[in-house]
This record gives sequence, structure tokens and C-alpha cells, in this order.
Amino acid sequence: MNPVINLERLRRDLEELSQIGPDPRGGVSRPSFSQADLEARSWFKEKLRQASLKIREDGAGNIFGRLEGKQQEPVILVGSHLDTVINGGRFDGSCGVLAGLECLRIIQEKGLVPFYPVEVVAFTDEEGNIIGDFLGSRAFTGYLREELLREGLTHFGRPLKELLEMAGLSPDSILQARNEAPRVMAYLELHIEQGEILDLEEIPIGLVTRIAGKRLYYGSFVGRSSHAGPTPLELRQDAFLGLADFALRSTRLVASQDEEGRLTIGRVQVHPGAFSIVPGQVDFTLDLRYLEKEKLEEMEKKVLALAEEIASMRGLTFHYLLVDSTEPTDMSAQLISLLEEEAKHLHYPYLKMVSWAGHDAQILGQITDAALIFIPSPGGLSHSPEETIRWEDLEKGTNLLLQTIMKLAKI
Repeated sequence: MNPVINLERLRRDLEELSQIGPDPRGGVSRPSFSQADLEARSWFKEKLRQASLKIREDGAGNIFGRLEGKQQEPVILVGSHLDTVINGGRFDGSCGVLAGLECLRIIQEKGLVPFYPVEVVAFTDEEGNIIGDFLGSRAFTGYLREELLREGLTHFGRPLKELLEMAGLSPDSILQARNEAPRVMAYLELHIEQGEILDLEEIPIGLVTRIAGKRLYYGSFVGRSSHAGPTPLELRQDAFLGLADFALRSTRLVASQDEEGRLTIGRVQVHPGAFSIVPGQVDFTLDLRYLEKEKLEEMEKKVLALAEEIASMRGLTFHYLLVDSTEPTDMSAQLISLLEEEAKHLHYPYLKMVSWAGHDAQILGQITDAALIFIPSPGGLSHSPEETIRWEDLEKGTNLLLQTIMKLAKI
């Protein structure tokens, strides 16, 4: 009989972790390198000790728990992240890390010895709370921009180097993480869907075939602040109207394409932000996503050109800064086939699907075979205090993860 996971233990772990970084608005706030994040990392290391796993932390702060195999390499890696967005949910990232830990505990408790070593990993700053996404997995794979580490500013205007130093890290230590990384045979990640396709279809398992690429920008329209009373409409250089025009027209542009895409203006700051002053500057964030690299690059150029056109028409200037760039990535066809085979053995219905949200699997897919397993997000809610799961779905997803690990590790 195949081993199965201990759902009650996994549930207790998730409930314990959700108590670290409670937000008064009802969610969880564990942005990277915050006190809550550091506490969660310590908590996770203690769980690894209790499981008698060999603990390692690399120069980027990625935490690994290793179950030794008969061979030293290559490693089967399984995990996700522990950090959250501000006032986020209890399951984003945490499910993947703790499901991986539970799988390793079960293998140990059954007295099974893998041929290849298996490591559970909690990657640093997947959410990009400080600067760009996937800091930990980019460092692990070597796909990290050095200038961003040495010269970058956090979202709140502080040099990234200062924040890293407070957490005992540095640009040099982070860049060293790639040299510390073992050879990886495969990376497996379990994650909540963060949409509602699986929930609406009443299917417990999603097997991701492709992850969308994205471009994240800081943008600004700059005009001239003036008194709202004496300044006629036709003489205004209203930066806010520039953004309003851009938001509507860029959304229409993306919606008009044959290929499906996503465009989001997620944060806006109006300056000086007063009742009776025409806005002289508006700062905003821009998130653009497509499944095909060529289309992403094409629309990136068109959207930026549209912003320039609107600025010129309204007597404004447009400024932008690329914060993050992630290419569309296929998940491993070989691993998907293995997951399908194991799901059928377990009699779990599944759906092959794409992911519009980015994940560490997208970065690991640049250096090894990677696979991403989704479980449903009831109501499609994520990055929210209302984020939830069904425990029976988590049980299925983790059992599928366990059987796949065992097959890869030759147990």
C-alpha cells in the first residue's frame, strides 16, 4: 500500500505558521526580512530540526532541509516560499513549503531511503515585497541582476543593501548562492491556484503546463501643479488625467488583441494630493503579462509608446523604470506526464492549465525540469484575508506530490 500523508499534522503546521505575522485587518503580513518573516524562518528551521533533516541556509537566505539519499547528487527539490504580501492569506506559498516537509517526514517515518537526495526549500522573497519578484530563486539559479542588488531601492525608497544587511545578508552573499547550489534533477511545487477555474470545474488538481511572463514597471506622468480655481481646464497640465487616459486606453489595447493578456495598474500616488491643487505628478505601477514571449515584448513596446503619446498630447512628460522582467516558461513535459500517471493511480481528477501568476517554479524551470501542482482556491480569492482552501484538496495535492517524489527519488 502506498504511503499517505498525515493531514492533521500538515494542518496544524499551517495553522501554527498563520499565527506568525497577524495583520489587524484579518490577514497575514510577513513581507521579506520583516520581524514576522524572520520569526517564520526560525519556526521553519525548528520544524526541520524536529524532522531530523539536515539544515542549510545559502547566501540569499534560502532555507533547505535535506533527506539524504544513497547518492549525493542530483537533488530533487520541493518547496515554495514563506513570505506574504501585506495583509495576505494563510496558504499562498506556505502550502507548498509545508506539503514538501510533510512528504519528507512520511518517507522518513516509513523507513524508506531514497536513491537520490530530496530537499525541501523555502525560497526568500518570492512575493517581491522589497524589490522585484523571486529574489531567492533567482539567486539560487543565477538569474539575478547584480546592479539591482547593489544600487536598487526598495518600494519604500530605502537602499536594498541596507535592508539586506539588517537580515545578515549582502549583495555578495546573495550572488554567491548560485555557487552553493547543488545539481538539481527536478523541482516540484504545490501551490494554491489563486484563481477560480478549478473551483468552478470542481476538480481538485491542476497540472500547470506554462507560466505567463511579465513586465513590472514604475511609471510617472509629470505635469504642473496649479490652483484648481483660477486654472482653466484647457490650460492645465493635469498628470492625473494623463494616467486616467492611459489606464483606459492601455486596457482597451490589451483587450483588443487576439492573444489573451493581462494589464494592471495596481498602485497610484497623486502629488501633491490636495482638494484644490491640479495634480502635478502621478506615480503608478504597471503589470503586463502574456503567455508568449514575442507577444509580451510587442505589447510592452506598444503600451510604453501609448504612454509617451498621451503625455505629449497633454503637455506632460512620461518616465518609467523596469523593476522586474520574467519570461514565459514551459513546465517539464516529462514531469507533467509523471504527475498525470500518478494522479490516475490515485484516482484524482485533474486539469491541465496555464498559470497567469508567477511562481518560483518559473525561475527553476530555467535550469532544470520543473512542475507546478495547483489545488483549488475557493472563490478564486488570494493575496487576501479571505484566501482559503479545502483540506481534502490539500490532502490530494500533497499525496500526489509524495508519490511523485518517491518515483523520482527511486524509492
